[in-house]
Amino acid sequence: MVAGETRGDTAYRSAPEEPGPASGTPAADMPGSSEPLDPTERRQLDIIRRFGTVGALLLALGSLGTGAAPVFNPVFQLPVLGLFTRMNTVALAIAFTGMFMVVLAWLALGRLARPGRRRLMSVSQMARTLVMWTTPLVFTVPMFSRDVYSYLAQSEIAARGLDPYEVGPAEALGNDDQLTRGVPTVWRDTPSPYGPLFITVGKAINWLTGNHVVWGVALHRVLALIGLAMIVWALPRLARRFGVEPVSALWLGAANPLVLFHLVIGVHNEALAIGLMLVGFELALRRMPRVGPDGPFPPWQRGELLWYAAGASVITLGAAVKIPAALALGFLGVMIARRMGGRWSHLLLTAAGLLVVFLVVLTVAALSSGLGWNGYGWVSTLNTASTIRSWMAPMTSLGFAAGGLGIVLGLGNHIDAAIAASRVVGALLGPMIAAKLLWDSFRWRLRPMIGLGAGLGAVLLFGVVVQPWYLVWAAVPLAAAAGGTRFRTAATAISALLAVALPPTGSTFDGRTFVLPYTYAAALIAVAVAVALVYRYLPRRA
Repeated sequence: MVAGETRGDTAYRSAPEEPGPASGTPAADMPGSSEPLDPTERRQLDIIRRFGTVGALLLALGSLGTGAAPVFNPVFQLPVLGLFTRMNTVALAIAFTGMFMVVLAWLALGRLARPGRRRLMSVSQMARTLVMWTTPLVFTVPMFSRDVYSYLAQSEIAARGLDPYEVGPAEALGNDDQLTRGVPTVWRDTPSPYGPLFITVGKAINWLTGNHVVWGVALHRVLALIGLAMIVWALPRLARRFGVEPVSALWLGAANPLVLFHLVIGVHNEALAIGLMLVGFELALRRMPRVGPDGPFPPWQRGELLWYAAGASVITLGAAVKIPAALALGFLGVMIARRMGGRWSHLLLTAAGLLVVFLVVLTVAALSSGLGWNGYGWVSTLNTASTIRSWMAPMTSLGFAAGGLGIVLGLGNHIDAAIAASRVVGALLGPMIAAKLLWDSFRWRLRPMIGLGAGLGAVLLFGVVVQPWYLVWAAVPLAAAAGGTRFRTAATAISALLAVALPPTGSTFDGRTFVLPYTYAAALIAVAVAVALVYRYLPRRA
């Protein structure tokens, strides 16, 4: 529960729980009431922008030699730039330097976007900063992951009239196909876990590029940028509705290094799914009046139901890219039911209406994919990731620990069974937490947008695989509704640590682990020098 929220009291009513202005909120604490930056702080902002932009440029340069390049790497034949493909250790050090600089620039930027500060940077200043940092990243070789090559291969399977939810790239396209060769070995025999809308868009990309790998990656990055643009559009609007400083929400949710590294550089389809989810939520709230737990509950406004249907449809499109977005429909339904009066009958009626919208939109997306009713086949492939063991997944780590303890105690090697058991527990625990958050939101104990972020975090955290970019699912909705200092501090620390937790290669270091200490050391020395040059210009707490 957010501090100060209790059912029916004055503190709760003053919190901007539902869309609309927050009556009783002090003017100094209202979003947008802060003063603009003074000349000294604008100079500090310029330094931070340039520091982060240099880091982004170094990432682009380092990606030439250490990124997840196509099997037939065109950079190899380029004059000068091709040298980086032959100097992998140097390129990795450069990439690490860029990563550290972007993260440090983001942390410094946060001081100018901190809620409660007397002078804050504006939303437009934050947007321009994001453009400066993102522009060099658009031209990087994919890093941190090779998933984009799976996108290309799975879309081509559908384009050839086969079912990507039944066969993997190796079986459908052959191991010698240029698209298959870019897919990591562990995923070559697995079906697609992505929704029919994403497969449809992927088919269009493959058709436009003629299966050219480089241009295909470029268009998928454009798709990720469209998703990022939707996040940037929706976040400040949702933040205003929930009483959070819009520029702070943009800083934590859109300028977050996890977003820049994994959604833009890594070309993950989370960008499109999360973007659609947030835009749908914002559209649905356009005509929703502000209500409290004790009413009054006004009659339906003109066009209100249409906005709910439109918002739910867009959220469903996000789920047709990646299924976690569907959880947003539950929390939207809670808000609609509370707006109607907060009774069980209202909740059931709302759930039925949203279910109809969900099934209709999803059916249209499935049939439009060219797979017919097989477009629903992705429901059976959502556990594809269970074929690997992620060290970042708490339930998998718990299984390893339990199995290892059994070996130490002389009970035999039961690691596989322990992991399977812990994953079953996680598969139950995550949805149970999400259900509890839904119930608390319905009973006016929790802001639904906070419940959405926490629920997505719980479902993904207790899943079979956890990757750094999964945190974005939780961080972005929470950035729009949770403005507390403790949350902001924790989210900042976790984001910064996870942003540098994964090396920027998109592959393992089998046989090359010895280069990591040298590249880290070189990067830290370079970053220390860079920080020393600009330290006196950086903002202090104010």
